[in-house]
Amino acid sequence: MLWPVETRSVSPVFVGRNDELDTLNDALERAGAAEPQALLLGGEAGVGKTRLVEEFATAACRRGAVVALGGCVEIGADGLPFAPFSTALRALRAALPDELAEAAAGQEDELARLLPELGEATSGRHDEQGMARLFELTARLLERVAAERTVVVALEDLHWADASTRHLLAYLLRTLRTGRLVVLATYRSDDIHRRHPLRPLLAELDRLRTVRRLELARFTREEVGRQIAGILAAEPDPTQVDDIFERSDGNAFFVEELAVAGAEGCCTGLTDSLRDLLLVRVEALPESAQRVARIVAEGGSTVEYRLLAAVAQLAEDDLIEALRAAVGANLLTATPAGDGYRFRHSLVREAVADDLLPGERSRLNRRYAEALEADPQLVPADARVTRLASYWYQAHDPAKALPAALDASVVARRRHAYSEQLRLLERAMELWDTAPEEVRGALRPVDYTDVYPPCGCDPATTPLRYLDLMAEAAVAGRFCGERERALKITKKALRILQDEHDPQRAAWFWVQRSRLVQGLARGDGWQELGTAQDLVRGLPPSEVHADVLANAAAWSMLHEPGPEALAAAERAVEYARMVGAREIELNARVTLGTLMVDAGDVDDGIAELERVKDAALQEGVAHVAGRAYTNLPSELESVGRSREAVPIQREGIAFARRYGLLDSEAWVWGNLSESLYALGQWDEAAEAAAGALGSAASAKPRGAGALHLAHIALARGDTAEAARRLAVARAHYGTHDPMPQAQLPVARIAIGVAAEEGRILDTRAELDRALAAGFPPGTHRYGWPLLLAAATAEADARALPAAAEGRAEALDRLAEAARKLTTGAPLWQAYERWTRAELHRARGTATALVWSDVVTDFERLDRPYDLARVRRRLAQALLEEATGDDERDRATELLRLAGAVSDHLGARPLAEAVALLAQRARLTLTPRAAARRALDPAESLGLTSRERDVLRLVSVGRTNRQIAEELFISPKTASVHVSNILGKLGVAGRGEAAAVAHRLGMFPAEALDPTR
Repeated sequence: MLWPVETRSVSPVFVGRNDELDTLNDALERAGAAEPQALLLGGEAGVGKTRLVEEFATAACRRGAVVALGGCVEIGADGLPFAPFSTALRALRAALPDELAEAAAGQEDELARLLPELGEATSGRHDEQGMARLFELTARLLERVAAERTVVVALEDLHWADASTRHLLAYLLRTLRTGRLVVLATYRSDDIHRRHPLRPLLAELDRLRTVRRLELARFTREEVGRQIAGILAAEPDPTQVDDIFERSDGNAFFVEELAVAGAEGCCTGLTDSLRDLLLVRVEALPESAQRVARIVAEGGSTVEYRLLAAVAQLAEDDLIEALRAAVGANLLTATPAGDGYRFRHSLVREAVADDLLPGERSRLNRRYAEALEADPQLVPADARVTRLASYWYQAHDPAKALPAALDASVVARRRHAYSEQLRLLERAMELWDTAPEEVRGALRPVDYTDVYPPCGCDPATTPLRYLDLMAEAAVAGRFCGERERALKITKKALRILQDEHDPQRAAWFWVQRSRLVQGLARGDGWQELGTAQDLVRGLPPSEVHADVLANAAAWSMLHEPGPEALAAAERAVEYARMVGAREIELNARVTLGTLMVDAGDVDDGIAELERVKDAALQEGVAHVAGRAYTNLPSELESVGRSREAVPIQREGIAFARRYGLLDSEAWVWGNLSESLYALGQWDEAAEAAAGALGSAASAKPRGAGALHLAHIALARGDTAEAARRLAVARAHYGTHDPMPQAQLPVARIAIGVAAEEGRILDTRAELDRALAAGFPPGTHRYGWPLLLAAATAEADARALPAAAEGRAEALDRLAEAARKLTTGAPLWQAYERWTRAELHRARGTATALVWSDVVTDFERLDRPYDLARVRRRLAQALLEEATGDDERDRATELLRLAGAVSDHLGARPLAEAVALLAQRARLTLTPRAAARRALDPAESLGLTSRERDVLRLVSVGRTNRQIAEELFISPKTASVHVSNILGKLGVAGRGEAAAVAHRLGMFPAEALDPTR
């Protein structure tokens, strides 16, 4: 346990707050049952938030919990990035060193950005996922540390929190799902004005049902009386209680100050001014103690003793005497670690700091900065650079403040604290013109810049330019979500470049502008990329040139796939290799491999994606590996190789989660959902789609997850849920950046929903919009399901009078679109035949022979639901053409198999259609032991004859070795068969497989007799 918990109050009696303390203790109890708890504690300054946290922490420690306190640190107007989390993690490491080390294993380099004691933080890659990656690893770290023991993380003074701390807290409270963890954060409610940066976060957290918010009220008169009695150790006079209650208005801290002042005889002449009240005790101190208090007030929330000694420039005995007086007056208090001092209450520190004269404030900050420059060991290493930047800035010395701000921006970038990096870079830009020319001329890009390629310049010798700062700031703004500020900086940079001949730098800024426009939903970004391409066209190969081509190829792959996109990807790879830009090369090769598969070069494209994945893993290029894990199984799925895709997808999810690649994880979850749906594992597909919604950092992968859930709901007959999920998907996708891979699946589900609701005219309208947009090369994987849905809707509506007008034209449009759409794989050849069969049905010309060919195609594929659907159609055609018992027998078995699959999947519309058709034809869909030949239900599940034999033995409890002995195969072969069976049945174990076999009536009782 972390004990003792720091105490900063005078009153020995804890007054009131019973309801709030009960709520906190209830949260502790719930956390002990592995339900993570999140609480926000608000109240005006001095109302007693800290004291309540102290009491709760003491009680939690007595109950065996580990309590880690972290406070937001204010230095001048600046907050240290992640300061409360760093402090809390440091405390956890001290209390649970082995547990924290085990929880952080393998991710020390990344987590060192928050806790430097874990090791040296690697430079790594900086991208829009960098901060999210750190947040995900932090959340998992806390969950693991709190897996077996209750942990309380208390974060105080959230109103001072830097943007990165606010973002991390929001992420934690949204994503914590497991662990014995309580996260408690406090803030001053009276400081949260309309434009305070904490206000939007509080509004967001209020919408989370998992977050409880407490607001501390002021004391009643009775509680004030009890507090005064505790302070004075005697029953107060009722008149004194009335007077203090009236003057303090029930604020606990003001009650304390007034009671102490009265006891010390300092009340005479005391004004009601807040500042005067807070300064009374300061002014009663000796002059040396007042001077030390002023120095501490300007140094930040906490000032280390050695730093204070260097700034105060007092003899050590005199300094200690002054500090003893300030501590004895309950003005200052020692830090828990005993290495520094802080004001007992921040209100007093603010009052003392506000009382400083302007020249006095800048002089104190200069002395702090000079002392820290002379001896950097005076403060902890992780705070040194940021504090130095703040001191020099508050000292109003541009010559010192500019390089200090740039140094701090580099540290912030290394910690993925991009919000703070942006703020520091904007400060550097503010200081740029006022800093002396010799200072600016000594700065070098190699020391401060990371995002802009050298382009022939030597960053070690070329002077730093204002445009370099703008480039860093634009990227930092994009990474931290401040896209408006980043776009403003980018536009200003491009205006400056209009007067300079620097096409490569201009092209680089146009690429940034393209990304920002897309991120702000103000366009698809192609116009900006086109300008960038124009600027580099004809120039010698360079890293910027390769990056422009790679971005253009990736954009084209998503928006306008085809030969031109393929050529652009090939050029990007070539240029990247020429200039040695390995990451750009690997990234462009992912695009190239994807486009190769879409163009029909399936084997070579898949092989290229596999090579890139392996290379990215070996070379540690995580973002490219994440993209390969997304595209490789997606392309396997696009050619019907779902069973190959699934293990790669599961591997990709684990990889993305390990490296905090949130959007990559979400895309892979969505792709996994698609593959599992195709394989007939719908419950798992729904879980995967929910995984996409829950893990995504941006909107589009959430849209894909919602769309997969809509698809499952539609197939299961829940049209209202499908329509709701479709609306969610559309909202996530938006209208600013249309992509065929989103538009076509959305149109397909919209057609399905409209058809289920009997709105045939709306299905035609959706189809017309899709046909007008067209099917670019490589989008046949989305085109065929859409055409099939539209053709099926027309066939189902054949008898509706409202559908008669315009039917012929609609069928002609469908037939023409099907004629033009490529196939490229057996799966889409089967879809083509199926679509044409539905068109025959819509025209009344479908025959059993037509449907028999479709069934034959799908029997070769691993698509149980699709196979069940076309078997039902074939059965219907056989019954319509039946001339004897053979056709009826075959139809019976087809319907029985289709019904078994629909029951297993929960596909209610198909199950009802099968039952209705059997009822009308007076067919009995139960297995017959006698004369009529029965097709084995294993066929509907895609089981081979050998797998059927193995499943029979699994159903009677045979082990792999016993199966091997009975079937004369090796135990290893038996194990492979069992694994295949589990995959095809969509179950997790042998018991579930036996249950499915029993439910489908696959083996009569005599077949299961172990004595046979």
